[in-house]
Amino acid sequence: MAKIVHISLKVEDIEASSAFYRDVFGFEIVRTETKAGRVTRGMTDGTMDLTLMRYDSEDAPEATISGRGPCIHHFGIEVDDRHAFAAKVRAAGGEILSKPEAKAIKFRTPHGIVAEVVDEGAFGG
Repeated sequence: MAKIVHISLKVEDIEASSAFYRDVFGFEIVRTETKAGRVTRGMTDGTMDLTLMRYDSEDAPEATISGRGPCIHHFGIEVDDRHAFAAKVRAAGGEILSKPEAKAIKFRTPHGIVAEVVDEGAFGG
């Protein structure tokens, strides 16, 4: 069964955004990484995985995958078989954005929303 367990937000200020989600929703910081032109902060409330991302440049290809400026970058869905699920996405008119061997297969729905599928347990929620 597919289950939404992750949401990734593109933000302008990692620290202020982290404080907001900590103070308002009780999210705890679990990791902070710098890679590929962005700072990524992972947070959790014990059930939902929240990732905040701040890109060094709005011109980075992945920075604009969901639009310019702060926005929901993508949401993540855990599934039994991500490759079978990706085939369902394609059959329903979605566009696969990731390489087949990717651990998180990003896709764009026919309506323009970006999401990703991962194997069950990948987010630890």
